[in-house]
Amino acid sequence: MLLSLQGNFPPAILALADGTVFIGNSIGATGTTVGEVVFNTAMTGYQEVLTDPSYCQQIVTLTYPHIGNYGVNTEDVEAHKVHAAGLIIKDLPLLASNFRSTETLSQYLVRENTVAIANIDTRQLTRLLRAKGAQNGCILGLPAGQAVSQAHIDQALAAARTAPAMVGLDLAKVVSTQQSYVWNQTEWKLGSGYGEQAAPRFHVVAYDFGIKFNILRMLAERGCKVTVVPAQTPAAQVLALQPDGVFLSNGPGDPQPCDYAIAAARELVATGIPTFGICLGHQIMALAAGAKTFKMGHGHHGANHPVKDLDTGRVSITSQNHGFAVDKDSLPAHLRATHVSLFDGTLQGLAHTDQPAFSFQGHPEASPGPHDIAYLFDRFTALMATAQEKK
Repeated sequence: MLLSLQGNFPPAILALADGTVFIGNSIGATGTTVGEVVFNTAMTGYQEVLTDPSYCQQIVTLTYPHIGNYGVNTEDVEAHKVHAAGLIIKDLPLLASNFRSTETLSQYLVRENTVAIANIDTRQLTRLLRAKGAQNGCILGLPAGQAVSQAHIDQALAAARTAPAMVGLDLAKVVSTQQSYVWNQTEWKLGSGYGEQAAPRFHVVAYDFGIKFNILRMLAERGCKVTVVPAQTPAAQVLALQPDGVFLSNGPGDPQPCDYAIAAARELVATGIPTFGICLGHQIMALAAGAKTFKMGHGHHGANHPVKDLDTGRVSITSQNHGFAVDKDSLPAHLRATHVSLFDGTLQGLAHTDQPAFSFQGHPEASPGPHDIAYLFDRFTALMATAQEKK
């Protein structure tokens, strides 16, 4: 046990639906949280992971042992709040040190009312999730001075077993913005921070199914004024904005119940407007074209996933966060596979053969993760430039 956890942090319980129980220390808010327990293999980026809306109703296990060593700051967020249902780590370091740090991870979790547990065997937990698949769980963070009792364990187990299953869950409309807004902030640079796109060349309408800020920043960096619209916005309203391109964002939950998004994507792609989808947006584009999706065993969550571009043979190390995937054997004739995972062969990218529309399963905006696949944003702007030239 780290010295930082000796007497300074009250106990906590992690209970899984299969009956597995871990006892550790509460490093976040006091209380109970439930969700699907998944593991993420990224070594850095815990603040970006916590604020990624795609983790709504998921409890994230970080496999890297030391989490919190560089603290938390006001800039490295992917949404206005923490969206992950909870956090599981092994060691909370004694010291948080970074020139941009404004508070510790534990302080941040408490302020964001996020329940979290440390000082458990995350390697054992990860092996269990890898073998059995992601499953529902509960973290129960006890108040200071209270000891773990059998009643607490039974309470946590009951909560884990009654939590809703991820299959069939439409969470895109839950995390989406309720009002449209315009985004022009560009990417962060050392010494100057975030910039502003003052002379955009393109107008992109982005569907917010749980969009990450860095996606918007990378679009703005490449000359886009971005109008972000709620998840349930009809295609007619998007067309009325006269966009040069349409973006379908990442997001949480099962894509199949998102019938409103599937219908809108089908209509928009048919118009010939350049369209780009990421993560949930990739799955929605596939479903709109007649393909099928399925729930994965433990999903892909991490910043070290190799993906092959089938057009060029290039292998990129990518950031991933998804529990559903498109069935590559279900692609209709007008869709073609463009990328595959070198971990398990699952489909990572697709493109329409008859329209300027394509999508990618992983996260080319990274945050956290490598930037190898960022060229997809350039591909999108190139499609919009070509469409402008034809007008």
